[in-house]
Amino acid sequence: MIEIQDGSSSLAKVGNGGISKNIAPLSVGKLELALLSRFPREDAEDWDRMGLVVGDPAATVEGVAVALDPTSAALESAKRAGANVLLTHHPVFLDPPEVLAPTYGKAPASGVTVFNAVRHGIALMNFHTALDVSVEATRMLPQMLNLEFDGLLETLKSNPDKGYGQVCSVRDADKPFKLAHLAARCTSVFGRAPRVWGDFDLQLDRVVVANGSAGNIVDACINKGVSCLVCGEIRYHAALDAAQAGLAIVELGHDVSELHLAALLAQAAVDAGVPQDRVSIVDQAGNWEMPDSTRI
Repeated sequence: MIEIQDGSSSLAKVGNGGISKNIAPLSVGKLELALLSRFPREDAEDWDRMGLVVGDPAATVEGVAVALDPTSAALESAKRAGANVLLTHHPVFLDPPEVLAPTYGKAPASGVTVFNAVRHGIALMNFHTALDVSVEATRMLPQMLNLEFDGLLETLKSNPDKGYGQVCSVRDADKPFKLAHLAARCTSVFGRAPRVWGDFDLQLDRVVVANGSAGNIVDACINKGVSCLVCGEIRYHAALDAAQAGLAIVELGHDVSELHLAALLAQAAVDAGVPQDRVSIVDQAGNWEMPDSTRI
């Protein structure tokens, strides 16, 4: 399994393995097709942009850098590592930038990233909402939080095993389990204090977890008598209304709830035929910080 390694570099190299030997050259286009077979385009939302967005499908894959977001810093990390593919969860844009230029001010952030990706010959590829609903991705948060996965809140019409909102139950060994306990566990697991809506003494039974934005499943949680929703982010008024309706909310932060997906993508790249020693993970856990109130 690929893991982010400790070190001063923002790009963590994955150790060599037997899989790195005697591997035939792989094109960018073939890598995209292999990943699309794992995260099909038909599973994605209609508004989403996924797959190869920038780059030459005929180019040979020299290395793959994996990140949550295709930022300029991630692109530079890929360049330093000798990777010519930046594989991400989020797309570099949904609506194409009007201007492509090498510097900010001349172009928006997405325009700068696209310009520099083309200039350096680095392909940009992502699998966003198709990855979100995959069986692999939907099992990760329940496992990380030591919750018993029971099923999905909303399933895809094309596949009942894929969908949004993982319905979980509290393990018997953890009962009684309060909202305060879950909030503390989230802080321990993710290293960030979440924003919590609800009574900390609330006894939890059924919990729904969802990475990223989760405002579209709040009503379903309430209607199905869920005790708590753990999500990446939620709009203020949606959280306020949910709390008044008896649904506790644990808001992790959009990126915090999805950083672990980079490891899943990295493993998928290896499984697609990229040598293990040519796959790296960009550590984006430090993109933002909260001030320590005791030092102010």
